Amino acid sequence: MTDIQIAQSVKEKHIREIAAGLNISEDQLEYYGSNKAKLPLELINEDSVEKGSLVLVTAITPTPAGEGKTTTSIGLGDALNLRKKKAVIVLREPSLGPVFGIKGGAAGGGWSQVIPMVDINLHFTGDFHAIEKANNLLAALIDNNIQSKTRNLGIDPRTVIWKRCMDMNDRGLRNIIAALGGKAGGIPRETGFNITAASEIMAILCLSKDLEDLQEKCGNIYVGDTWEGKPVYARDLNAQGAMTVLLKDAIKPNLVQTLEGNPAIIHGGPFANIAQGTNSILGTKMGLSLGDFVVTEAGFGADLGAEKFLNIKCRQAGLSPKTIVLVATIRALKYHGGKPLAELTQEDTKALKAGMPNLERHIKSLQTFGIPVVISVNAFSSDTEAEKQLILDHCKKLNVPAALSYGWAEGGKGCTDLADLVINAAAACKTKFVPSYELSDPIRTKMEKICRTIYGANNVILTNVANNQMKRFERMGYGELPICIAKTQKSLSDDEKRLGRPENFDINIREFEIATGAGFIIPIAGNILRMPGLPATPSAENIAMDKDGTISGLF
Repeated sequence: MTDIQIAQSVKEKHIREIAAGLNISEDQLEYYGSNKAKLPLELINEDSVEKGSLVLVTAITPTPAGEGKTTTSIGLGDALNLRKKKAVIVLREPSLGPVFGIKGGAAGGGWSQVIPMVDINLHFTGDFHAIEKANNLLAALIDNNIQSKTRNLGIDPRTVIWKRCMDMNDRGLRNIIAALGGKAGGIPRETGFNITAASEIMAILCLSKDLEDLQEKCGNIYVGDTWEGKPVYARDLNAQGAMTVLLKDAIKPNLVQTLEGNPAIIHGGPFANIAQGTNSILGTKMGLSLGDFVVTEAGFGADLGAEKFLNIKCRQAGLSPKTIVLVATIRALKYHGGKPLAELTQEDTKALKAGMPNLERHIKSLQTFGIPVVISVNAFSSDTEAEKQLILDHCKKLNVPAALSYGWAEGGKGCTDLADLVINAAAACKTKFVPSYELSDPIRTKMEKICRTIYGANNVILTNVANNQMKRFERMGYGELPICIAKTQKSLSDDEKRLGRPENFDINIREFEIATGAGFIIPIAGNILRMPGLPATPSAENIAMDKDGTISGLF
């Protein structure tokens, strides 16, 4: 069966049953139908957060074949519950861009899924729409102020960096001319669209601690300069109040369930190659308030998602994981070892050995944080016994515990070996994570520490444009913000064609962006786009619904 057929074959529990298992009363739920609900922020208990065991799931450098990070997270959460641990899974919300683009659904796979799968992959509880509207309200207020003859702030239209957004892959909107149509249409200027997952509002929502903090962060958004070169912020436009009102429900985490009837919280959805790539602080703290274990994930490979999860999210939230699970697949390691994509189901221990350095680099990088690392080998039916044994033996030589995971085929019972390793590692962890850099470090030093420690690079090279931008941000007083490097997810380097474990390479920063509301600086390495395009054959072409309303093709 396909993922969607499996999801449709399982009878869902009423969401109040899931909530009851977490000691949440019915009157504390905001129902969105019978199978999903929003949770009030009052349920967050900082004492419980401090006591809970946070487990971060990350992965080796992803390949077109996919590594199954979400599937592993869900399978592990179900397995921990089978081991009588009160575990909550906390994930990101899928973006419609990848759903209708190249990736398809993003609610796990096989027998390790969160449901209602269709709702989660589509409009869900409307969080993305609220983020989009708050973003676009600010854009409208900017253009309105530029147009005004009596209340304008003197904004130089050429300096406005704030773009509109929508939750869809649409390359035709990357660069546009807005405000055409004569005097009544406004002041024409160049602008464009970002995908909603790449909006700073998404980043802000996921890094806010409450509504008051959300409103302050919205007000701190830098939008451009006046003609005199003075920075203009959203608060100067009195935008933050209305933006927060639009986000008043979106800030609340969403409760759903796994196929096995275990609790899952899904909230926020920033991409990891251009943003912090992890669910909200509030979602994670909610999970830790309600359960003893929280299994969460960070987007793409450990060089992006895990690094930002720790250096940005955990630092700001005061969180520290007890274990980091690094997901690897035999087929991905063969791909990194030079095996063509079309031949990954064929046994090839030579290619597997050749791809091991990618796994080794990620292990080495993660160990710098001082948190126990466990390897999850996400197994596929095409994996041979010789290949499985080879990777397990290799991990043993590296002195890193590893387990085969069969979450896709078997659900929680296929991940119990992994769960046992995670339980042991979490119990042994007595320290907080060690950040890759100090906030007091200069911006360049922060970048160098990330690039050398996490990517394995030699140096960081800045263009003249990037160097000037970096110096300006320091003059503006933002030198002590954390760093959120925008880089390809397909390689440890900034060149997506360099697979495996690249060596003797530099990271080239072509320009900077700044997210003063979210509170981080964004060095951009290579050609990273905030508005993706659709592939030659979009997933949307395979999605359909029959006369009875049954949906197919959504993975």
